[in-house]
Amino acid sequence: MPRLASLALLLCGLLVPLAAQDRPNILWITAEDHGPQMGAYGDAYATTPNVDALAAKGMLYRNAWSTAPVCAPARTTIISGMYPPSIGGQHMRSMTRLPSSMLMYPQYLREAGYYVTNNSKTDYNLEEQGQVWDESSPKAHWKNRKKDQPFFAIFNTTISHESKLRTRPHQQVHDPAGVRVPAYHPDTPEVRQDWAQYYDRVTEADAYAGEHMREIEEAGLADNTIIFYYADHGSGMPRSKRWPYNSGLQVPMVVYFPEKWKDLAPPEYRPGSESYRLVGFVDLASTLLSMAGIEPPKHMQGHAFAGKYVTPEPRFMFGFRGRMDERYDFVRSVRDQRYIYIRNFKPHRIYGQYIDYMFQTPTTKVWFNLYSSGRANGAQSAFWQEKPTEELYDLFADPDEVNNLAGSPAHKAVRDRLNGALRDWQARIRDLGFLPEGEMHERAQAARSTPYDMGHDDYRYDFERIRRMAEIASDRSFEDDAPIRRGFHDRDSAVRYWAATAALIRGKKQDIDSPRNPVFRFRRELHEALHDDSPYVRAVAGEVLGRFGDDQEASMALETLMQLASVEKNGLYVSLEALNAIDYMDQRAAPAKDRIAALPKVSTSGPGVKGRMGGYVGNVIDKILADLK
Repeated sequence: MPRLASLALLLCGLLVPLAAQDRPNILWITAEDHGPQMGAYGDAYATTPNVDALAAKGMLYRNAWSTAPVCAPARTTIISGMYPPSIGGQHMRSMTRLPSSMLMYPQYLREAGYYVTNNSKTDYNLEEQGQVWDESSPKAHWKNRKKDQPFFAIFNTTISHESKLRTRPHQQVHDPAGVRVPAYHPDTPEVRQDWAQYYDRVTEADAYAGEHMREIEEAGLADNTIIFYYADHGSGMPRSKRWPYNSGLQVPMVVYFPEKWKDLAPPEYRPGSESYRLVGFVDLASTLLSMAGIEPPKHMQGHAFAGKYVTPEPRFMFGFRGRMDERYDFVRSVRDQRYIYIRNFKPHRIYGQYIDYMFQTPTTKVWFNLYSSGRANGAQSAFWQEKPTEELYDLFADPDEVNNLAGSPAHKAVRDRLNGALRDWQARIRDLGFLPEGEMHERAQAARSTPYDMGHDDYRYDFERIRRMAEIASDRSFEDDAPIRRGFHDRDSAVRYWAATAALIRGKKQDIDSPRNPVFRFRRELHEALHDDSPYVRAVAGEVLGRFGDDQEASMALETLMQLASVEKNGLYVSLEALNAIDYMDQRAAPAKDRIAALPKVSTSGPGVKGRMGGYVGNVIDKILADLK
């Protein structure tokens, strides 16, 4: 024992100098809801002198992606170094946890001797297990560290958040007349004011960045501090935020490495330069650890682009969209240097599903009203219509992403290459988006594990079989009903869910006896599905029969959906699925109007339920009742 104790002391003596050795300070300055609309990126309309100056002495990334087009899943990507669809954190406002063997990146930094602070937002879809930050609050600051202790500090501003774009009154700084209105937005005074106000807010975010950079200089730390500036996803304007287009995912990212730490800089780093490397938020944790001299753990799914453990550039970047507040969707995207490919697994849900929060923006309202009155052109109308299964855009020729090339014979090889990359990625990360949200949590609970662990268990999650049915379901050109019919009787409830969704996707308002009517094609299967063991299957079958069946079937479907609609009796996830289905029944839901009005609107109980999710049920109920007046 004495010899072992002596050895332990010797090892400690060797480790202490290593932990205390000189390491760079790292400062992240982050802003919310803005894309690369900055002077350094060539936008002459923008006023961003501080970040422009940082880029002039540092380097900017032309192809930086947030991975998720909305804040909570984007931050989940960063804090974990993993794609949220692989850990169950892909939905807006939800809660899951990592396996016990995995830590959040600040914990690895703390173990290495860093003082880590976050001022002032967490907002990720992951439970904090153990101490994550030395301090996370509006008072958190690198100044509170021990003498000579290296620090990692985040300062985040909400001044450019979506909510700030619509606050009135507002003292306009940028002239609305100078705005470039993207092709998908109508050119109206309201839209121009929102865009101009957005630029005003980006200027304020730039000023915030300048304050924190000056603070570093005044403290005499500029020569020892690596600085990053980035935003959490694209602009807060509709069809940017919440959508995994390039417009929703591309962010500014400017980095500065002082001379002392140039050996940690990216290989292509030159003062005042640009990099075209593909970098995503999934890469940030690995890069941060690499810069701190820590080898990124194997479970992290990103590619370090700076530091001791830098990796080769990836060929592709990936994005995703899940539930957005009270509305369900399932979209995945992938891009390379030139093209972006988008796969819509629920193409029957229009782009512009009604989300209460989004409709508070003036642009959203005027845009929808113009479309509803028939005054929007084709590019402007697409947002309010059902989606194609596949989308492909040439970002060089079509930066607004309005000319879909997915059906172009000349681009078939590009589409197939990107689709193949997306499918490989989904298989590699075991994309959990193919499960209904509630069922994902239920399967993890049944296995007494996390969604990540459950997702890597073929017994609990038969990924390939479920994905195959989802691909068939979402492809309207798939004409063979036989595999869909078999899917209704599959032993796996997720396969049955996608078989019912296949019928829903093929639904059109047409004669009940038409061979193209999904009820005509799958009547027996849909009637049986109304009594399925899975409430999610029952909800989808109820929507199909409620929208496309005869009057008697619609009445029967409405009754099934009402039995599922109470959040107190069925939990948040089942209630949301059922209420969304009722909402899409339109006036066929009128017989249940009084019962809908009597439903409870708030519940925060259940697996994976995060506080602000509790109000989503009420949002759908209010929308249904408003439409039934």
